[in-house]
Order: sequence, then structure tokens, then C-alpha cells
Amino acid sequence: MVEIEKVGMADLKICKAPNALTTLGLGSCVGICLWDTASGIGGLAHIMLPDSKKIKNNSNIYKFADTAIDELIKQMVIKGAPKSRLKAKIAGGAQMFAFQNQNEAMRVGTLNVEAVRKKLMKEGIPIIAQDTGGSHGRTIEFYPQTGKLVIRSIGQPEKTI
Repeated sequence: MVEIEKVGMADLKICKAPNALTTLGLGSCVGICLWDTASGIGGLAHIMLPDSKKIKNNSNIYKFADTAIDELIKQMVIKGAPKSRLKAKIAGGAQMFAFQNQNEAMRVGTLNVEAVRKKLMKEGIPIIAQDTGGSHGRTIEFYPQTGKLVIRSIGQPEKTI
């Protein structure tokens, strides 16, 4: 039987297939799914902000793209997933509110997606698929055995990438 573990906001978890991971309420936040099909090990991080260096209270490393991805990779390698075999799928990064003056603070979804892409590229982890941007929130379920990422949004058809 498949057990689906919930990942909270500014949180991350690792699991082994056939188990799966889910996170709710990805608005401007980004869900980063990493997996290694050979070992069946997968991980999901729910990040809120792009860069820990720009925030004074940055003690929760799971909150930021830069530090959460480092920790996700580290924990997966410890569990037996070689970094060289990791692949990624990402979802989220929506622009939830429309404002006429789009200063940087209002573009947090776009900045999150850019930071995640940049960090994964730096780490040599390919992004196989993504569902980012738009103006709708997402709930995702990630299955590391296959790399399947199921995306649900209110008013949108269910999507699998």
C-alpha cells in the first residue's frame, strides 16, 4: 500500500518508493521534487523565498530555494540516491495577486522559480518537467518510483507531468 507523506510549507521530506509525497497550497511558493528511479528515493521541498542571504531571520533552511535544495540533495545522498542520478520536476511560482506597480517583492513567484532553476542548474540536476507561473495555486503529489508529478488546481484540469 502506498503511503503519502505530507510536506508542510517551508519543509522538506524524503521517502522511498512506493511511498509518495504531497504538499498543499503552492501559490508563489515552489515545490521541488527530486528523485532517483534506480534507488526509488525521492524528496520534496516546499520553498517560500528565493534567497536566504537577503533575509535577516533565515534560520529555517527549508524556507529558501538556495538552502533547501542543498539540504534536499544532502539528505537524499545520505539515504542512497547518488547526486549524479538525480532529476527534478518543479511546480508553483504563481503570481497570485495583480498589482499595477510590480516591484520585486510582488514578483516573489517568478523570483522563486528563477532561483530554483539557477540552483538546480548549478548543481547539475536537470529539470525534466515543470508547471510554473500563472495565477492559480497548486497542490501536488509526487511519486518517486516513476517520477510522476500530479498537479491539482481549482478551476483547472488535473495535470500529470
